[in-house]
Amino acid sequence: VKNPPEDAPRTPATIADNVGDNVGDVAGMGSDLFGSFAEATCAALVIAAQSHDLVSAGWDTLVFPLYISSVGILVCGAVSFVATDFYPVKNEQSIELVLKTQLALTTIGMTVCMYPICAMFIPEEFFLGPKTFVSACMDGAASSKCVTSGPLSAFCCVCAGLWGGLIIGFVTEYYTSHSYTPVREVARSTETGAATNIIYGLALGYKSTIIPVTILAGIVFVAFSLMDMYGVALAALGMLGTLSTCLAIDVYGPICDNAGGIAEMAELPAGVREKTDALDAAGNTTAAIGKGFAIGSAALVSLALTAAFVTRTAVLERGVNMLNPVVFAFLLIGSMLPYWFSAMTMKSVGKAANEMVKEVARQFREIPGLLEGTPGHAPADHARCIAISTDASLREMVPPAILVMSTPLLFGIFLGVDSVAGMLAGAIVSSIQMAISSSNTGGAWDNAKKYVEKGKLVVDGVVQGKGSEIHKAAVVGDTVGDPLKDTSGPALNIVMKLMAILSLVFADFFMSINSGKGLFDLPR
Repeated sequence: VKNPPEDAPRTPATIADNVGDNVGDVAGMGSDLFGSFAEATCAALVIAAQSHDLVSAGWDTLVFPLYISSVGILVCGAVSFVATDFYPVKNEQSIELVLKTQLALTTIGMTVCMYPICAMFIPEEFFLGPKTFVSACMDGAASSKCVTSGPLSAFCCVCAGLWGGLIIGFVTEYYTSHSYTPVREVARSTETGAATNIIYGLALGYKSTIIPVTILAGIVFVAFSLMDMYGVALAALGMLGTLSTCLAIDVYGPICDNAGGIAEMAELPAGVREKTDALDAAGNTTAAIGKGFAIGSAALVSLALTAAFVTRTAVLERGVNMLNPVVFAFLLIGSMLPYWFSAMTMKSVGKAANEMVKEVARQFREIPGLLEGTPGHAPADHARCIAISTDASLREMVPPAILVMSTPLLFGIFLGVDSVAGMLAGAIVSSIQMAISSSNTGGAWDNAKKYVEKGKLVVDGVVQGKGSEIHKAAVVGDTVGDPLKDTSGPALNIVMKLMAILSLVFADFFMSINSGKGLFDLPR
């Protein structure tokens, strides 16, 4: 079967496509960001609970991380009226601008509101440990655990996360929107076939990691210098402070995509589909911005959770020695795990897609008139395609889940807390790069295809639209990119966070086995 109609109701997999958009980009991304929200809060609370001064300052100081989340919800709610009442979308060109304005205004609003909150609940001086500030910091010992100018330091940490997240989001947009040069270069590369399209897309993804990783490194440096790992946790909460707006513009994408599919299935006028395609193109970009936020916040959350793990395992209270052979060996193993995990998820998508394609071909072959759209033909069996996708997602989820959940437990039980610390560090560093690259590569291929479909690509004076050889090459890139941006990339956020949270939960258990050396009693 060649070139079946994409969104026509007679195409057996079209409903599965719409369901998948909801499950992956709405429920999946929403649960990912909510998980980051909850885990960042837990990490900040665990670290704060180890501080004698913060506990003594009172309940309001201890639960300060919850105030960041609360203020964020209120600010996002207030700013939403800008897009609905004061500065709504009036034409196709203003779609992305209005959505980006929402995000920027929310960030500005959070910045304005956070300093009074910090001044109200954070003490001027405190020590992030079991001692008091007077006993630990008055002898001239310099340490990031000795915090002076507490309200200002907390405010700077939160703002570092807030503005760092905004920059990461806009950099992501630059690399995934066809309004800018990178995606247009990918689209133009299709002139010489699918292979060069793949090469350009991969190069774009690798290059797109430079600025976000540099921003994350800067956030970690500033936050750690001011307030040790408590500052990193606050920076993660700051980045997630605009979560409500970020999630709204992220969910916008799949809603518009499904609207386009429904317009096609309902055989509405061509002008309707053109408008939904314009909304969908902007939605792909905003979804990429959401993924950028998710990856950045997941990195900070994972680092904060790792710090909480190090704090809980007193044997590591002086930090982790990178020259320790156990730590270094498992640093390498930890950096390998995201590749293993990605290989499993990518292959799972390939197997499910293979099964789906065969089922669609079977229905087109066995149901007379279905492919041609002959009047009176029997309906397609959409339920069978949905069942294939659902069964595959549940079945194929098990091996990657076992890998992620069992690794920190087995390492901690048999090899001790040093191996877990090294493994977590390697997994975080590796996952960040892979997640950003995968998400941006897939988003760029998707929007390069839409750029061609809009008739924007002109080669030798000829407009290249749907059905052209160039469009077919762009479709290949989009197909390869879907499992990267919708499966492997976002799933790496879970890899980082889940391994870190499991290590934290079982930290005391690991310490009970040979004082943290594991059953093998490895030398430290």
